[in-house]
Amino acid sequence: MKEYPIGVLIRIDANTDIEAKFKEVTDLDLHSCQVCVWETEIFKKPEYAERIRKAADEAGVVISSLWSGWSGPVEWNFTGGPSTLGLVPESYRFQRLQELDDASVFATWLGVDNVVSHAGFIPENPDHPDFTGVVTALRWLSKRMKERKQFFLFETGQETPVTMLRTIQAIGTDNLGINFDTANLVLYGKGNPVDALRVFGKYVRDLHIKDIMFVTAEILIRLYHFINVCQSA
Repeated sequence: MKEYPIGVLIRIDANTDIEAKFKEVTDLDLHSCQVCVWETEIFKKPEYAERIRKAADEAGVVISSLWSGWSGPVEWNFTGGPSTLGLVPESYRFQRLQELDDASVFATWLGVDNVVSHAGFIPENPDHPDFTGVVTALRWLSKRMKERKQFFLFETGQETPVTMLRTIQAIGTDNLGINFDTANLVLYGKGNPVDALRVFGKYVRDLHIKDIMFVTAEILIRLYHFINVCQSA
């Protein structure tokens, strides 16, 4: 496993000034980043990979992972999230699996060996058809990525740490890992970062760090009062 210095995530789409993005990284005195792409058509265009690779090299920035999005609806919440996010929803699974495979090819053009994405709200019940469906889909993808000498990394958050570990073990390939987003576990109420490391720590290959607090009644009351003060100011 390669070691990278502290970095930042940058998002690239069709209208991004790629060179300026990498300058933003070095302006922060950072020399590592993840590249995040949600416009899946970009994955089919090697010229984009060439521009990104060239800009990164000229800036002296190492790309640790490609964070891959997918097409279709996206709702980052507890209501629409389970039916829209990742590979869990059966109606979007095949299309998104193809897009993740395209992202893997794009990563080879970048010279990057980690591809990250959210799998979605993976069911805790291993007999649930969506659990077995996700496992089957990612086993197919991970085998193809292994031929490219790549790892598929699960972004944490929408499943419990035990479910994450169970999914990795069920898929059974040796090129699976975790992009450990410490705050996501708190945001989705699935665990806490320290205990999670005890469950799946050996699979962590990349990391997101951001501030977050558990949403309690006290915090909501403080937020309510703060909004009222701002509105009356």
